[in-house]
Amino acid sequence: MTMKKTAMAILLALILAPAASFAQVAIRVGPPAPIVEVRGNPPDRGYVWVDGYQRYDGGHYVWTAGHWDRPPHPGGHWVAHRWVHRHGEWVMIEGHWR
Repeated sequence: MTMKKTAMAILLALILAPAASFAQVAIRVGPPAPIVEVRGNPPDRGYVWVDGYQRYDGGHYVWTAGHWDRPPHPGGHWVAHRWVHRHGEWVMIEGHWR
């Protein structure tokens, strides 16, 4: 009987795991202003600057520094992370490549 419960628990976790990646964080207090970063020169041709952003972690905002990155496909550009105010809460929209 224990083996069946364990197998069911593992199956349930595998089914629900992809849904966790769509979870959004909603916070009542807006993020602080972005930090102005010095970019410097890209490490090589074809690199794109990925802006830093304020992420929410453990009850407070934490700055995640920007960095140079190579697009995953030719002509790709970075769409920055951003916080959107919806229904009295702040929701993080994750950055992504286009």
